[in-house]
Amino acid sequence: MTFTSTVFIGTSLDGYIARPDDDIEWLTSRGERAGDMGYSEFLGSVDAVIMGRNTYDRLIGFGEENWHYGDRHVGVLSTTLPGDADPRITVYRDMDSLVADLDKRGIKHVYPDGGRLIQSFIRAGRVDAFTISVAPVLIGAGHRLFGDLTEDVPLRLVSATDIGGFAQLRYTVQK
Repeated sequence: MTFTSTVFIGTSLDGYIARPDDDIEWLTSRGERAGDMGYSEFLGSVDAVIMGRNTYDRLIGFGEENWHYGDRHVGVLSTTLPGDADPRITVYRDMDSLVADLDKRGIKHVYPDGGRLIQSFIRAGRVDAFTISVAPVLIGAGHRLFGDLTEDVPLRLVSATDIGGFAQLRYTVQK
């Protein structure tokens, strides 16, 4: 593995990234008050963004003005999205082909985005660091950031910072 992967995401205090109906207003409304929380700087550090199909569909629904990836390589891991769905993206059918192509492209730092995709990266041992901004709210149900794991993933806390009422936690994965 020649590239590193960093997850940058917001959750509720009880560990959800979206409500059961995929709503994230509870996060975005609080996030507006907190500012960008380092996202722009983080995005500037990555040379590839990989997302799952649901995240891609949601992003496209927000409109062209929300495509902030510039000339970075953008991939979508999906078994159903047509390969020619969008000229800005590369569609990957499985993790092995994704990893092989990123290595071939010389990608050094990857941003995996989307709940199920992040879980796939974790299970494959492909996450090196987490930046998790925890919103000051309990939402009680929805899509969890972390799914079932077959083994522990040991982490080392790098920092914990208050950013506009959010607790921003930075961890590295101990491999």
